[in-house]
Amino acid sequence: MIKISIPGRQITLVLENLLLDLNGTLAVDGILIDGVKDRIEILKHKLKIYILTADTYGVGRDIAKELEVELLKVNQDNGAQDKLDILNTLQAENSVAIGNGYNDRLMLANAGLSIIVLQAEGCSMEAMQAADIAVKSITDALDLLICPLRVIATLRA
Repeated sequence: MIKISIPGRQITLVLENLLLDLNGTLAVDGILIDGVKDRIEILKHKLKIYILTADTYGVGRDIAKELEVELLKVNQDNGAQDKLDILNTLQAENSVAIGNGYNDRLMLANAGLSIIVLQAEGCSMEAMQAADIAVKSITDALDLLICPLRVIATLRA
């Protein structure tokens, strides 16, 4: 669990789950981004971690196995609703979501904390508007959770 109190906003986040999009977020062109594995290893001791993916490149199972996290596949035609349903099942208010795509927008809009990454595959403007925080890389996003004072600095009133 990660607990973050946001000064001046009467918000206390009690995060138990981390929901991660795969392609464009953890991986580019189906290849895991350098630095992700080490950070996931640290966060596994604090959060239950899930990869949610339509698995465009067919590498989801291998990456989830390498990271030792749970893989949840979503429908390629309605992945946004599937991701939202999974988030709600896991308790949205206790979850942090990280993504970049249009199909992440509902998950990002409803998570207790949401982070969008703008990397090589870009990001959907709708998803960006739904997120609480925007960062330039997945390693920056994961570092926010490893060093939660950064979240406080960004979101305080």
